[in-house]
Amino acid sequence: MTSVQTVIAADPEASCDADLAAGPWVFDLTPGYGPGASERDTLPEPVVRPDQLPAAYQRMDEAELHARIRAAKETLGDRLVVLGHFYQRDEVVQHADFVGDSFQLANAALTRPDAEAIVFCGVHFMAETADILSGPDQHVVLPNLAAGCSMADMADEESVEAAWEELTDLLGTEPDADGRQPVVPVTYMNSSAALKAFCGRHGGIVCTSSNAATVLEWAFERGQRVLFFPDQHLGRNTAKAMGIGLDRMPMWDPARFLGGNSEQALQDAAVILWHGFCSVHRRFSVAQIERARREHPGVKVVVHPECPMPVVDAADAAGSTDFIQKFVAASSPGDVIAIGTEVNLVNRLAAEHPDRTIFCLDPVICPCSTMYRIHPGYLAWVLDGLVAGEVRNEIVVDAGVAAEARVALERMLAALPR
Repeated sequence: MTSVQTVIAADPEASCDADLAAGPWVFDLTPGYGPGASERDTLPEPVVRPDQLPAAYQRMDEAELHARIRAAKETLGDRLVVLGHFYQRDEVVQHADFVGDSFQLANAALTRPDAEAIVFCGVHFMAETADILSGPDQHVVLPNLAAGCSMADMADEESVEAAWEELTDLLGTEPDADGRQPVVPVTYMNSSAALKAFCGRHGGIVCTSSNAATVLEWAFERGQRVLFFPDQHLGRNTAKAMGIGLDRMPMWDPARFLGGNSEQALQDAAVILWHGFCSVHRRFSVAQIERARREHPGVKVVVHPECPMPVVDAADAAGSTDFIQKFVAASSPGDVIAIGTEVNLVNRLAAEHPDRTIFCLDPVICPCSTMYRIHPGYLAWVLDGLVAGEVRNEIVVDAGVAAEARVALERMLAALPR
């Protein structure tokens, strides 16, 4: 299998940004998320940037880095577990003990309670969740502290608290005759620990792309409305599939009073959608689907529910990364499948099913800017540190925040996907 990174290095012009061919340490000390899909997103301030990767690790070739990683893993044995997100580059995923989405990986870590270190090859909110769910004596490590998430950054604690105050001033706090609260907060897994804690203390819940419908049903049993953040598209697509009209899904713009809505629109709302999105999934379009159908008659199109609603409507199926994997596995030899999600996963699925034609809907190679920041150099550096008895880039969630966030996460655990 030729990895996405190898393709980009061989032909940088095939990608959305030629700088993707460079090592991510080049961008550690510069503003923004770095090259890739999130490049144009606004990075929140203030931002604490990590030190650059030591020069020795920047200069090592791939063979030496992989050898150091394997040697460190062998030395550490059961004291270590390495988690790799589906969207990670193949050069990193090959060293993972578990591969999955953010919540699958957090759960996977729970199966290794004796591991002293959990190295999470993903982004910051994922490592936070792992720390919340891990044991008190376990250390969670994020190989590159610059690996954030632009979607998660689109809903910060201060803005959500301000929105909550405006909503409760308008809608009140008293339950209706059925005991349902005026509004219940729901946050997507792609959010900070602080926002998971916000949901925990306000009677809310966390959702994944797998169980979003179950979570909304849970919320409607307890509330008259839902405030859904940070991803507008997952909220809209899920609610629409449940039969909720678009006229009852106003958008909340945190920069405007009442989110830019009338009082009546908020009173009539069923789901109030936060103005956030995933830069990777926003790249997919109906035009890409139409092109795939023209060029590949009979093609099956499956997309992630973080894609815009017209894209989800035009596809044959939509679902989480786990759903997409199962969709491909259930297909037949000879099938042609176009996928609307992060290119590293699509590339891996194509390699796993060589008897099918599998390709990414987006013809331009444009990986997640922040997932891209995890590189074998960073993984080798943090693992060498663990061998030497030094925990580098540890992620520690405040105990009070963790306790409230755990409440919302446990509610999510009980909300099994349909």
